[in-house]
Parts: sequence; structure tokens; C-alpha cells
Amino acid sequence: MTAAPAVEVRGLEKRFGRFRAVKAIDFSIGRGEIFGFIGANGAGKTTTIKMLCGLLPPDGGRAVVAGIDVAADPEGVKRRIGYMCQKFALYGDLTATENVDFFGGIYGLPPERLRARRVGLFRLLDLESRAGRRAADLPRGFQQRLALACAVVHEPAVVFLDEPTAGVDPVQRRAFWDLIYGFASAGTAVFVTTHFLDEAEYCHRVGFIAEGELAAVDTPAELKGRLTGWTIYELRTADPAGTLSAIQALPGVRSAALFGETIHVLASEAADPADLFGRLSGPAGYEPIPPTLEDVFLHLAGKTP
Repeated sequence: MTAAPAVEVRGLEKRFGRFRAVKAIDFSIGRGEIFGFIGANGAGKTTTIKMLCGLLPPDGGRAVVAGIDVAADPEGVKRRIGYMCQKFALYGDLTATENVDFFGGIYGLPPERLRARRVGLFRLLDLESRAGRRAADLPRGFQQRLALACAVVHEPAVVFLDEPTAGVDPVQRRAFWDLIYGFASAGTAVFVTTHFLDEAEYCHRVGFIAEGELAAVDTPAELKGRLTGWTIYELRTADPAGTLSAIQALPGVRSAALFGETIHVLASEAADPADLFGRLSGPAGYEPIPPTLEDVFLHLAGKTP
């Protein structure tokens, strides 16, 4: 018998007056799956998360989280999930230990179970030597680790992580994702939003939302394979920033974006690159490269930067 998904969304909608913020979206998340939710600002990410966390009632469709209908029992959903926001949302004057104990108490963990859970989490998250420090005094990376501990202290079936590595250096970002993998391997479903599209590569599946509609849901590899009929070129010019607008205006170009000192160009496979880039003033070197999720995002969003 197939296990029920940790999150199941069917036809979920939210309207604000005449504005449809979320338009009949469908997706599911399995137990132990890391699901990335990607979209531009205003695309509907935050509204969707609020509905799934029982903070905002849907206007249509159905969402079941950890076996509970979010519209029928939003308070029940809140007890079964964990949530971590990108902003510092802990009690700065409390120590790391006091913060975890406070949140564990809210969820009704018995004292002995709470202590055992805290000790285990602090060991896993490398917080043991910082247990007595005020949360406000911790480095940003360890504040995020503490926030994660508070979000999962009650062993939720689903944890929602909203921009969990915002403001964290690259080394701490990679370490944080190793921790996310650990929780997922233990069976926790992880719903994560991020603006770092390279991080979305770490997810088992990714959903792209654009203007309230779910444009695609698939594995990172399958999403990159959807760029059929298009080729990504890495273009080198003497003045990348100055050349960008001219490239975006070329026929057959879907999108173009600066990547360091180069430009990534998504162009039709039917276009001859020698003819295409020969229209630019000044010498231009180019070569086809494998697509990234950022290339896919620009393609699905139908925008050029």
C-alpha cells in the first residue's frame, strides 16, 4: 500500500478581491522529500506557504498537510508542522537552550523528552558549545541553526523553511543543506523556498510558480531537460553590461543574463550562432553550455532581466 503524501494540494486558490494570487495549483510532497518552491517576488510563494501552514484560509481547492485538511483544522496543522522564516524570529535575550525549551514547551513536549530532544539537536547542529549564549549574540549561521532546532524540536511531519540560508556565507550554506538532508533522510518532508537557484539543485523536486500559476514541477535534471528547442550560450564580450540590451533585442533570443564577466543567452536552436552574435559590434566569443536552473527559471517566467 502506497503511503499518503506528507502534503497534497489540489486546485488550491487564493483571491484578494478580484486579484487571483494563487490559481488552482496542484502538487504533492512525499515523506522524506525535499521540495523546492521557486518564484519571483509577488509570484505567490508566500501566499501558498501561509495557506499550507494554516495561517490563511484558501478560497478554493484543497490542501492536506500531515494528514490534516488546512481549511477544516488549521490549528491542527500548526501542531504537526515546523516553520522557519528567513528573518531572525527567536528571542534574542534568551539563550539557545532557553529558546528551544520555550518552543518545545509550546508544543507540549514532556520535560524529559524535551531535554533529550534538545541534547540530540544541539549535538547534530553543532550548538553544544553555544547552548548558554544569547541568541542575539550568535553568528548568523548559528542563529539559523538554532531557528532550525526550534522548528523541528517537536519532530514535525513537515517543516517549512522560508529562505533558510539568507545572509549565510557559502560554507555555512552548504553545511546547512547537509543538515536538511539529514532531517529528510529521517522521514521529514521539507518544503523550502530559496532565491539561490544553485541551492534548488539540492532538492529532490522543484516547483516553479509564476503569476500565481505553477509553471512546472519536476526534478532539477528533468526541468533542465525541458529546454528542448533552445540552446544556452556563454557569451564573452569586452563590455558585457553594455552589450546585454543589444543581445536581448536579437531575433531568436529568449533571454539573456549577466553571469560574472560573461552573458548566458537562451537562443532558439534554429538560430545560427555565428550569424546571431555576428550582429553585435565588437568581437564576441561564445560556446554552448549545459543549462542551469536559473536558465530554466528565466525561460518559464518568460522574462529577460
